[in-house]
Formats: sequence, structure tokens, C-alpha cells
Amino acid sequence: MDRDDLFRAVGAAPNALLERSERRKGRHRRWLRPLAAVLALALLGGIGLWLAPRPAVDPADTSTDTSTGPGNPFLLQVSALAEPEYPEMAPYPDYTDYEDDWDGYKAASNAWYDSRAALEQPEGYAHGLEDFFTATFRQFLSGEPENRAYSPLNVYFALGMLAELTNGQSRAQILGLLGSDSIEALRTQARAVWLGQYRDDGATETILASSLWLDAGLSYTQSTLDRLADTYYASSYQGEMGSEAMNQALQAWLNDQTGGLLEDQVGGVELSPQTVLALATTIYYRAKWVDEFSESATAPGAFHSPAGDVTCDFLHQSQRRTYYWGDTFSAVGLPLENDGGALWLLLPDEGVTVQDLLDGGEAMAFLSAGGDWENRKDLTVHLSMPKFDISAQADLREGLQALGVTDVFDAAAADFSTALDQAEGLAVSQVKHGVRVAVDEEGVAAAAYTVMPVEGATEPPEDEVDFVLDRPFLFCLTSADGLPLFAGTVANPAA
Repeated sequence: MDRDDLFRAVGAAPNALLERSERRKGRHRRWLRPLAAVLALALLGGIGLWLAPRPAVDPADTSTDTSTGPGNPFLLQVSALAEPEYPEMAPYPDYTDYEDDWDGYKAASNAWYDSRAALEQPEGYAHGLEDFFTATFRQFLSGEPENRAYSPLNVYFALGMLAELTNGQSRAQILGLLGSDSIEALRTQARAVWLGQYRDDGATETILASSLWLDAGLSYTQSTLDRLADTYYASSYQGEMGSEAMNQALQAWLNDQTGGLLEDQVGGVELSPQTVLALATTIYYRAKWVDEFSESATAPGAFHSPAGDVTCDFLHQSQRRTYYWGDTFSAVGLPLENDGGALWLLLPDEGVTVQDLLDGGEAMAFLSAGGDWENRKDLTVHLSMPKFDISAQADLREGLQALGVTDVFDAAAADFSTALDQAEGLAVSQVKHGVRVAVDEEGVAAAAYTVMPVEGATEPPEDEVDFVLDRPFLFCLTSADGLPLFAGTVANPAA
């Protein structure tokens, strides 16, 4: 199955989890269907022209580029200025395809392993990002107890691309938040992070895509577009802002990259005639639980939300796993198959709130440690976790300003001279970020977007422990390298 077929198949699946795929591997364990599909969509929508006059647009300009490929005919209505080359991965071998061909199976396995190893990054390649993740966790998940979520890695790549389009103090503020000493250091790290997360082998997907959209009359620096393609694997397009063709092309691109799972949200994404450029980044993630939850064990139970008890379905599973604890929380990690990362669940102790965990340093240190934690013990964990499907929306502008990124929001101070010839009077007007995260017996499904218009616990029992998530808790979905893809708080799984 090629990438387009995979996207179409997943996009047709109800709740992003109903596409079934039979497979056996190892001890003939069956893969009943893709159990975790996680998407993140970031759209840095139109950087609006506030002071300088809008460049003239020739409505008769119908230049097209047929190199944009099949599956997105609307892209033929805009000009492609730069295109990235994605790494190639050998498919993860399905044991059932090689039952009578052991040598073939070994060859396919070696090819897959070699292509996977080629993407691995040296130890410490993400060093320095801990402060960014911790700061944004606190900034974007704090507040009154309610369902909240955001995608840290998605915001990282969006800001990284924004840094490439800015200069001077505007760029320095973004680099400071991202923990980079220079734009060269950011480029090196961002590319390593991209490659370190990338997976497209048919069994596990972590696919990151980016694009830059320019107004038809806008002059640009080609070297910047080429750098975005090389570092962030970003495509660049040009067309008439505010036109139906441009909006349809952008929406089609977003739907292509997210398998149509965000079609309703994407349908409302439009760029106004006052927009001169826009950035769009997406993250698509799919994996499955190593050990799925039995549907027969799912049963209704009470969740103690801040507004009162609510009834929701709880997933139940008892098995040997590592149990972690701190002074104010306890935690477990649910691993995802094929080295796909883990979903970490942090339960505050009685009398402790999720906000206390965010404000304190211990829980954040635990998440940064990625399971390398002193207070840990292997024992039988009786896990009860609510099925949840939460949505959250927020404007990240004030949060980013509080974190030190201010100039890009001020037309008099913003500096976009790196990318554009007509760079005066540009400013980001808003940073809308929306997220949806759902968990059931078979896995996780999540989606996130950002729109920016130019805008602890005690010593555990000896042998077993009950880990019951029946009150507000914190979750974090991490990649195999431990980088946070999604994070959030669940205050009411029935909301």
C-alpha cells in the first residue's frame, strides 16, 4: 500500500480507528487493525500586511505546475516554487506474506532495518529542547481544570519555520524560546528531529509535512524556500491570496497530509486577500498498543470531575508493567508497537491537582526522563483508564508573548526581511491552536492545528497496585525517542 492509498484508507475509517489490517509477527501475534492514529496539524495562517500596501496581483496569471502530483488537482492551480524529497523506507515485512519464504522474509526484514537505522540520530540530538517543552507544557496546559491539549513538537516546527522567515530581534526571540544559540544550530537540530521522528513503513507512521504559501505578487528569496525544503521538508506554493483556487489548494494539501481526518476543520481554513504569506505544518502518527485492551472488559464507571461525578466507559487491564511514583504523582506508560513510543499517564495523588503537577518541577522532570526514573518498580498494575475524546481550542498568541516571542506580533517591530523583499509592516495577528485526542480499546487518535495569520506518590505495594484514573490526570504521547508529540489534561472524559 503506497502512502496515498494508506491516507485514503485511514481517512475512510470511522473515528480514525476502524480500518482493519491482518498481520502476524514474532509469536504470531495478530494485528487486528491500526490501533493508534495520531495527527497534528499546524497552520500558521496568513501573515497579514498591516502597513505596507498589498502587492499588485495579476488576475490573469494562471501559471501552474504539474509536478505537484496526483491526488490534489487544486495544487495545479498554484505555482510550486520548491519541493522536498522525503526519505525512502523499506516496508515493514508482514510475516504472513513470507510463510513459505524464510530467506525472502529475512531479506525484507534486513532492508526494513537498514532503512530505519539510516534515520536514527546520534544520542543527544534533541538536547536543549527540555526547557522549551517544559515551558510550553506549563503555558498552554495551565488554568482552570478542564480538558486541554496541544502538540509540543508541532509548535516547535511551526516556530522553527517562522524563525527562518524573520531576522534580527524577531528571530532572536524565537531562537531563545526554542533553546537554540543560532539559526544554524536550529537548522541542524530541526532536521535531526525531523529525521529522528520520521517513519513511513506501512506499520508505523510518523510523517511530518510543511508548506509555505505566498501571494502571487510577492517577491521572495529562493534560497529561503530551498532551505525550508531541505531542513523542514517544506513545499512552497504561490497563488492569488483570497481566491477560491488558493483556498481550495491549501485545504486539499492539508487533507492530503492528514488523510481527510480533519476535513470539517480544514474546510473552514481560508486565507484573506490581505494575507501575503502563510505557513502550514502537519504531523501524522499511527501505531498500535503493544497490548490492546479487551472490549469485554470495558465497563461504565464514575469519573470525579471538578464539576461533579460523570459516568463514562473505563478500559481495564491487569498485567506486569513498570510503575513509577514521585512525591505528588504516580505514573505508568502504555507502549506502542513497533517502537512507536508510549502514552504516559500521570495521576496526581489525592489532594494534589493537575495544576500542581504543572507548577512543580518533579512531574516535568519525569516526562523529560522518558521512563529513566529512580522511583520505579515492576509489579502487577490493575489499570483503569477512561475512554475519552476531548477537544480543546486556544489562541497561543498571549502564551507565546509571555514566553518572550513578542516582536512578530507588532507590525512596527517585526522583521521579515530574511524571506521577503516587501517586509515592512508585517505582523502575526493570532495563533489559533486546536487539538482533539481520543483513546479507546485499540489505540489513540488525535488531531491538532495552529492558525497564525501575517497573525506524585508513596512507596507502592509489594506485588501489585491499582492505578485508577478516575479523577483529573495528565497525559503525554511521546515518540520512540521520548519527544512529546501531544500532551494534555483530562478533567472530564465525558465532555
